[in-house]
Amino acid sequence: MNLTSKDISEDFPSSGKIYLNNASVSLMPLQSIEAMKDFLISYNSMGPDSTDSQQFVTEKLQNTRKVVAKIINCQPEEVILTQSTTDGINIVANGLSFEKNSNIIIRGLSHEHHANFYPWLRLQNKTKIKNLSIDKNGFFNFDEFKTLLDNNTKLVAISHALYNTGSILPVEKIGNILENNTSFFIDSAQTIGCIGNFDVTKTKCDFMSFNGSKWLCGPMGTGLFYCNKKSHELLEPITIGGESAMIYDNTNLAFKDIPDKFQTGFRNYVGMVGLESSANYLLKFGMENIREKDLYLSNLLREELSQIKNIILYGPETSEERTSIVSFNIAGYDPQIIIEKLEKRNIILAVREILEQKIIRASPHFFNTESEIFRVIDAIKNL
Repeated sequence: MNLTSKDISEDFPSSGKIYLNNASVSLMPLQSIEAMKDFLISYNSMGPDSTDSQQFVTEKLQNTRKVVAKIINCQPEEVILTQSTTDGINIVANGLSFEKNSNIIIRGLSHEHHANFYPWLRLQNKTKIKNLSIDKNGFFNFDEFKTLLDNNTKLVAISHALYNTGSILPVEKIGNILENNTSFFIDSAQTIGCIGNFDVTKTKCDFMSFNGSKWLCGPMGTGLFYCNKKSHELLEPITIGGESAMIYDNTNLAFKDIPDKFQTGFRNYVGMVGLESSANYLLKFGMENIREKDLYLSNLLREELSQIKNIILYGPETSEERTSIVSFNIAGYDPQIIIEKLEKRNIILAVREILEQKIIRASPHFFNTESEIFRVIDAIKNL
């Protein structure tokens, strides 16, 4: 069967709404909601603070790490469970130490998502912040990148794909350029789950952060932080507790190995159970099949929008250079008003921004259908 045309919408509860805001929060498969319900019943039946429940929880969290490790091709212990992409970014931003005259390279300043901008900007009293200039789609020039890079560059922090234009940045090429004394962080919130087969080792990054509630179709409050085993000693944990450290000689502390080192007080067990179920659902469908279907739907949407008068499209024209994000405007109309009108018709999109420009963002995923895309187009034509 051609999975591009396979309709799996019944596996995702939506109350008849057309949901095209997966770059923000995705729908969850029914099986994941049921898995969370079953976990809570079992967990409470065992007694939440009992030997049986502790073993039960430990196994569930290990299973989550294993399936996430399979998706990004790393070791399970390199997967730290968090509550958001932002958590992982702050683990790096607040855990690194900075020497005199050190610098960090970021991209685009306010063109970047706040979560991958503000934590670095906050460090400007500790280290110099160097900014890569960008073109209209958010791409940067590698000659400029090499010029900014020097022996004092402590970190390069880059998004894998952009939340506003959908542009996919060449993270593997960046990793190949960086020297061993420069750490590399990737914000992959907009790629893991929709980019197809992915191998984090090919990026040569030290750290990577993403969440479970976007393209992985997991519940809110689930995040993942990849920490290369060779790189964890570069970071001082920003929190500490009995789960992450141990005492010796009565007064001295030592951090445990990863993943425990960065997981003080983690308690979102039910969320990780839901994420594990969703991740397995995606793997069964096939990560490359997801990428193919996402591109098919987004290309269809872009093509149909381009034929409507006064539509302004943003982002790369070449589909291989972007995710399924489709950003656009209707000349003369306020994006917020358009969003509100469409929501009254049970169509969910989002308002975002490209620098100072407010835009409408659609982000279909593999449970969306061709017929939904055409219904959205008809609704826009009849606004």
